[in-house]
Amino acid sequence: MSANIIDEVVDCMPTSSGDINIQKVQTEHRLKLADFWGIKKGLKVLEIGCGQGDTTAVLAFLVGEKGFVHGIDIASPDYGSPLTLGESINYLKKSHIGNRIKIDFDMDILSPSFEFPENYFDSIILSHSSWYLKSAEELHDILKKLRRWGNKLCFAEWDSGIKSVEQYPHFLSVLIQAQYECFKTTSLSNVRTLFTPQDIRKIAESAGWDITAEKSINSPELQDGKWEIEQVLANFHEELKTVENMPAKMATLIKSQINLLESAIITTAIKPMSTYTFTAE
Repeated sequence: MSANIIDEVVDCMPTSSGDINIQKVQTEHRLKLADFWGIKKGLKVLEIGCGQGDTTAVLAFLVGEKGFVHGIDIASPDYGSPLTLGESINYLKKSHIGNRIKIDFDMDILSPSFEFPENYFDSIILSHSSWYLKSAEELHDILKKLRRWGNKLCFAEWDSGIKSVEQYPHFLSVLIQAQYECFKTTSLSNVRTLFTPQDIRKIAESAGWDITAEKSINSPELQDGKWEIEQVLANFHEELKTVENMPAKMATLIKSQINLLESAIITTAIKPMSTYTFTAE
């Protein structure tokens, strides 16, 4: 991936941590995804779960002046830390690619009042956003509704079929979070439902999509595995204390998994899981 392209995209984005290399690594990963998806100049793109705009910025850069990116997120603009979603997107929209971006926060895509014309978009993107959903049924309903709005779906999520022992701690941290979620009625967690690649294929096909290409992309420099592990180890006492109706045996199982995670990061280097991605029509 050209360093010049990465730098051009990163120049449009805030770097709240003070370490621009973190954003460069995140941007390089999303450029890999967009290359696989075939994002080109002039396309009109819908992005579901745009968050702070990591993928949005890459999409807007690639579609060029004649293209357009419409981002949707169910979260409010004041969600997120250290920068909120709104702060991050406002910074992005003030950049030279900002005039080709529109973002709607607080937007439930399944609301009957939320619609676009049939085949309005050239490509529809869901990138690292499906694990925020509360159930397989919700993902199915979203993918079914998206079918009307465009004829190409581009999907990416962490690949839980780990490829190396270095990815095991990241996977274990995600599995622990997914188990908490089985006992919650509301949540703001990063992982609310864990979908495997096999789950995602089945759901997409049942929603009317035919997968045309799929791939597992490895970006070993991504920091997400480390971040997820740190969050789980910092929060698991509070999670077990506040989650209601969890059987004692389940809580014991999670504590055992925490022990495994703590041991794993002592003996194993931490690498993020690969990313499972596909295109469908």
